[in-house]
Amino acid sequence: MSTRKFWNEEIETISRKDLENYQYHMLLEHLTLAYEKSQYYRESFDKAGVKPSNFRKLSDISKFPFVNKHIERERQQSKPLLGDMTAVAEEEVVFVSASSGSTGVPTLSPFTKKDFEEFQDVQSRLFWAAGMRPNDRYVHALNFTLFVGGPDVIGAQNLGALCIWAGAIPSDRLLFILKEFQPTVIWTTPSYAWYLGETARKQGIDPAKDLSINKIIVAGEPGGSIEATRQAIEELWEAKVYDFYGISDIFGACAGMCSERNGLHLAEDHILVEVINPDTLEPVAEGERGELVFTTLRKTARPMIRFRTGDIGTVNKEKCACGRTHVRINITGRLDDMLIVSGVNVFPSDIEYVVRNMEELSGEYRITAISENFTTKFKLEVERALGNHEPKDVLAEKVSAKIKTRIGVKPKEVIILDNGELPRATHKAKRLIDERNGGSYA
Repeated sequence: MSTRKFWNEEIETISRKDLENYQYHMLLEHLTLAYEKSQYYRESFDKAGVKPSNFRKLSDISKFPFVNKHIERERQQSKPLLGDMTAVAEEEVVFVSASSGSTGVPTLSPFTKKDFEEFQDVQSRLFWAAGMRPNDRYVHALNFTLFVGGPDVIGAQNLGALCIWAGAIPSDRLLFILKEFQPTVIWTTPSYAWYLGETARKQGIDPAKDLSINKIIVAGEPGGSIEATRQAIEELWEAKVYDFYGISDIFGACAGMCSERNGLHLAEDHILVEVINPDTLEPVAEGERGELVFTTLRKTARPMIRFRTGDIGTVNKEKCACGRTHVRINITGRLDDMLIVSGVNVFPSDIEYVVRNMEELSGEYRITAISENFTTKFKLEVERALGNHEPKDVLAEKVSAKIKTRIGVKPKEVIILDNGELPRATHKAKRLIDERNGGSYA
């Protein structure tokens, strides 16, 4: 077993000063590439009255215009197949992933051969930081169909792990693989990790005793960074949970937890991060919560300059106890999922923190947003834990009070259900129903 602590020690432990110098020089080249090779970026920069020559220090990135998912989709549709944000000819593109988004129109994310190889090297780095080693058996339980996380299994292979390409398969089949091949590491979503463990127990399989999983990598939902959720999954499996973060518009996982599990290290040699107030578009103070904005530094197929991710979180620039110097991000929710209730920003992750910390509850929940007198209110459905016989009205009041303490506002109503009444997720859990817009799921 390798005793090497880092996948790439030189870049992962680089000083902040040297890292920012590296970012500046890479970004200057990247802005020049975008301006000279991409029709969209030339038009966008010219309209904003900026050129790459205006970029003289890292903070000058604020002079350049934002892009977002709407622009990305619009520019792709205006010039199929890949759009005019690309900076290379289609002949140089070797791989595309896709995300459908709310409109159902697939938004493609193109990669050159070099882009793809660097993408997988980052995956190897994140796997290594989470403790994966060549003697591990890794089961990749993510969707392979156009999903940007599908190829991440190659990063595990390049690391030297024995890899099982399971994909998104029925739970019974996945449990057969876990029991038959006894892998030590798995990657899925937090809600599915919980569901799979519960399903195993119903089939007479004890995840902690009958299986060999000792590390669970999760992504796609904030749960992996909510301590109570992470602990619940860990107790069920007797395995450590590591949260990863990825974004289809750039590449798969681009940030992940290390052994300290105190935030997710972002690959800052590939991405420059800003945190802005989503209303004013101005930067927030260091450590404050805001919308994450990413700028690619190396991806040539389609540069993403000041891409508004829609993800709300914080950034910590302090050196981690693990020795890594790259910033640690912590995602608390999606801008799309945020409710403004009595002037308070409410995220499903805030509700989850309370629900998962109450022993009286199963941990499952569902939020319904409603309109009342032209204001937003929300109802909360939760399940009582097995063996809990507390009167429903008493338990509901207790839940309501804890939420008020946590976020500053109460739900309009707390509905107590029996254990098992809420649907279980087999991929990403649907936690929010927005009845202000005809009952659509958020």
